Amino acid sequence: MFQEFKKFAMRGNVLDLAIGVIIGAAFGKIVDSFVRDIFTPLLSLLTGKVDFKSLFWALDGKTYESLDAAKKAGAPLFAYGNFIQAIFDFLIISFVIFLIVRQVNKFTKPQGPPPAATTKECPECASIIALKAKKCPHCASLLPA
Repeated sequence: MFQEFKKFAMRGNVLDLAIGVIIGAAFGKIVDSFVRDIFTPLLSLLTGKVDFKSLFWALDGKTYESLDAAKKAGAPLFAYGNFIQAIFDFLIISFVIFLIVRQVNKFTKPQGPPPAATTKECPECASIIALKAKKCPHCASLLPA
């Protein structure tokens, strides 16, 4: 069983996945910092200094100074600002990943010419037949050379 696990763990795709998870976690910290420290303050400035994470609605009908004060009071909350912020985070992360994949695809070399065809279509019955066939095995028609 240990040998099977070793063989499984040493396959390229498992190692690639592990490396991808580690890099993804580190990349997530970078994107999180970008959103929290750069994007959100700029967006807040453009929207009249609104901090999206601080937007909430107290379901108990009372008014609280801040989200933290409402949480400390144990009030039931509809914290829609966190949801808005999560949407911005998702859009930014998706866009950055799109840009990275786009660049990687530009740098990857094509795998070479596509493999040569080994089959063709019969002109009479449209069946797929071997490329070297001289007679269709389905409809018995003679094929052009």
